[in-house]
Amino acid sequence: MKCWWLLYQQYATLSKFGVNKLHLYEVLRRPLITEKATSLKEEDKYAFEVAGKATKSQIQEAVEQAFKVKVSKVNVMTVPGKTRRFGRRQVTNSPWKKAIVTLVPGHKITFFEGV
Repeated sequence: MKCWWLLYQQYATLSKFGVNKLHLYEVLRRPLITEKATSLKEEDKYAFEVAGKATKSQIQEAVEQAFKVKVSKVNVMTVPGKTRRFGRRQVTNSPWKKAIVTLVPGHKITFFEGV
């Protein structure tokens, strides 16, 4: 385990030089097409898997530029990895980040229309 000072220096260096600046195509990983996500489409809400370091403002900017729509709200949550067993071994999947994007009324993402 690293000491807290080294961890702080790494964090300060990353935030100082803006390393968290992700490209548009790095922020959005894939659209989530699940039963719950398809029911949220009626409320103009769309679900995406996003990069783990992406912020709400980065997600909003990425969706607006990629799909040419206006975003009113972004909700972000971290989904914990599932623990599975293979014989005597326990394996945990990596946690991932999910974003639910609410659009301004009247805007639609046509990518999801055929689903």
